[in-house]
Amino acid sequence: MGEFELIAIFLFILFLLLGTGVWVGLALLGVAFVGMELFTTRPVGDTMITTIWSASSSWTLTALPLFIWMGEILYRTRLSEDMFRGLSPWLARLPGGLIHTNIVGCTVFAAVSGSSAATLTTVGKMSIPELRKREYPENLIIGTLTGAATLGLMIPPSLTLIVYGVTINESISKLFMAGILPGLVLATMFMGYVAIYSRVSKKFHPVPEPEMTFAEKIANSKFLIPVFLLILVVIGSMYMGYATATEAAAFGVIGSLLLAASQGSLTLATFRASLMGATRTSAMIALILAGAAFLSLSMGFTGLPRALAEWIAVLELSRFELLMVLLVFYIVIGCFLDGISSVVLTMAVVEPMIRQAGIDVIWFGIFIVVVVEMAQITPPIGFNLFVMQGMTKHEMGYISRAAIPMFLIMVLMVFVLIFFPDLATYLPDNMKSINSS
Repeated sequence: MGEFELIAIFLFILFLLLGTGVWVGLALLGVAFVGMELFTTRPVGDTMITTIWSASSSWTLTALPLFIWMGEILYRTRLSEDMFRGLSPWLARLPGGLIHTNIVGCTVFAAVSGSSAATLTTVGKMSIPELRKREYPENLIIGTLTGAATLGLMIPPSLTLIVYGVTINESISKLFMAGILPGLVLATMFMGYVAIYSRVSKKFHPVPEPEMTFAEKIANSKFLIPVFLLILVVIGSMYMGYATATEAAAFGVIGSLLLAASQGSLTLATFRASLMGATRTSAMIALILAGAAFLSLSMGFTGLPRALAEWIAVLELSRFELLMVLLVFYIVIGCFLDGISSVVLTMAVVEPMIRQAGIDVIWFGIFIVVVVEMAQITPPIGFNLFVMQGMTKHEMGYISRAAIPMFLIMVLMVFVLIFFPDLATYLPDNMKSINSS
């Protein structure tokens, strides 16, 4: 049986299961189970149990629930209010005014969260009412917040980068470092768009902010100190080589608990809610990873990844052409699957291709995260669109249209990465030391 017939069978079973409402993790397990039964003579039950245990017992994976828990704790603090009070005096005079608090606030919270949805919800619950009160254009408020929240997938600690690193067995610390500069560049591009919009749009007439003295701005900046200290502990400990990703995650949890306690928002109820929220999210991701690991093994037995890699080699695509094919592929698949599912579902096939093409796997991790970010704001399954709809009650079509400029900026960011690969590889290549993750 040829590789295209195998692909057709795998895809048919996968979309049949997903279409009937089966959880993504269980759908992946189901496809792998059928593949093992049809195309191998291995005992399926024993193989599945061994594979799931191996995928679930990775020490690197322990960073995932810890970073999720850190984000859950901070979500229940006054962090968003404090960030707005600290950032607004410095950003009000920029072209675009306080709209920049959406982007900078998402960038800051992304550095302590790792989740796009948590970033969107935390920043949005404070910035949306404040920006509306100041009569900023609604489409700009919605679009910038929806797009900038995707920075939670790139700027460390990124849950998607953890999943990618576990899937291809690569250093989480190096991937985290690789995401810093591209994340900051993407945030700057978003801010550049806001500045241009504010100059050319006839709808941009916000209520001006009252003048503040330099001393008053400094006084308000005290609200930013706790979160910047937390970022310094989490990211700085990894960059300086003092901690692995897992150890840095533990530091982050302790720091977020101290921050919540100092604000008076750490109660038994919020502690329990954060713990249960982290448990649910971690269990969901772990099930997807287990299903993907078994599917990768099943596809490996069929020889499908190797056959596809050889087929790509025969086409003699250049590195740029291969990346363009993968860009379109991930944008399409991202319309139907969330980011983490897209990564783990495809790595068994894509990893041999990129290694054979000589593409750096650390760089490719950032490439794929940028494209997966697009999936967060593309209908019909763009998760950020659903979160924003729940917060604002706007129609899905309105939110999607508002996010189009952010989507196009992310496409531009892909080409920036391709032509300036050092953006993603400079920090990992120059880390002082890396402990094994």
